[in-house]
Amino acid sequence: MSEPSEALAAPPPPPGAGGAAEATEPPPDPTRPSPGPGARLSVTARATLVGTVVSLLLVAAIVLGSRLLRDFDSALLPYAVATVFLAFGVAYRYTVWVSAPGARRLFKKGFGSFFSADNFRKAPSALPKMIATYLGFQKFLGARSRGRWIAHQLIFWGCLLAAAITFPLTWGWFTFTSDSGSGPGYEMRIWGYKVIGFNALNVLGWLMFHGLDLAAVLVIPGASYFLWRRMKDRGVITGQRFAYDLLPLICLIVISVTGLLLTFSSIFLHGGGYEFLAILHMVSVVFTLIYIPFGKFFHIVQRPAAVGMQLFKYTARQDEQVFACKRCGEPIDTTPYVENLRGTMQDLKLDFNAFVEYCPRCKRVLRGNAYLTQVKKGFK
Repeated sequence: MSEPSEALAAPPPPPGAGGAAEATEPPPDPTRPSPGPGARLSVTARATLVGTVVSLLLVAAIVLGSRLLRDFDSALLPYAVATVFLAFGVAYRYTVWVSAPGARRLFKKGFGSFFSADNFRKAPSALPKMIATYLGFQKFLGARSRGRWIAHQLIFWGCLLAAAITFPLTWGWFTFTSDSGSGPGYEMRIWGYKVIGFNALNVLGWLMFHGLDLAAVLVIPGASYFLWRRMKDRGVITGQRFAYDLLPLICLIVISVTGLLLTFSSIFLHGGGYEFLAILHMVSVVFTLIYIPFGKFFHIVQRPAAVGMQLFKYTARQDEQVFACKRCGEPIDTTPYVENLRGTMQDLKLDFNAFVEYCPRCKRVLRGNAYLTQVKKGFK
């Protein structure tokens, strides 16, 4: 393995040689068959198969959970169909993502640590703590900006509450029945079994029937903050894309506002405009559910693997497996993490994987020395 300084000291390619990318690529091996379109097709076919299986399993769960569709509300059919498409899209995208060398290594190491009995014995409280701080309260965002952390928490808990209510209702798993047909006494049933009885006129009943309104009240200020920031912050504006960065926030606001307007219409307008608002709300929800796997919201399903990687690093630190910089001796990260990063760069066929053995400051020094000794002297 060559030292990074030696790699940086290599003379630049002559003019017209095809650029830096062509100069750093190793010559193709004629004895090794090229991957061709078949390799890509195999990933696509595998992802399609996984997505189809997951979708069929969800359809079966809807049929069985709604007691052979006896508890299924046909008015919610568009939402249920959208969740099936959501399941397909998430499974498809996740399979494609894991097929990449770097993501596959992250997935294996992350979930390997997540479900490791050895890690649980070493630090039994580490996993619950990381789930609470990294997934639940996202304390790493608080280190960047308190405002961003608060806004993200509002969106996170609002969306989590909305999903916990909407999905089971859409699938017919939850039902609310009344002996009188119009209340105020109701029974909440899960898969046909009574769970709790409540009065619609007391606090518990109000929370039961207005949980989605509470979720909307949480989501609107959080999404509005990020939308305002993306329209005012110059550093954010330069790199943002409408479909990837702005559209998800707009969708969340439209869903929340139309949901609140439905409640407003039923209480204060005696149902005026309710049908139009219901269609607008349904369209926005269906579009967002289908959009999730292919937009910025996909990081929601990627995050658990990152939690596993944090646990992977944490347990290594407990064993004092710290890797020191080869130049200055300062600690970089845990030894298993550095070796994992080196393996990822080898998987990607990057020829500068020795750079992981140096801290960021020494990397800059080595690059500067290589520039002064090899590149700048050509201008003398």
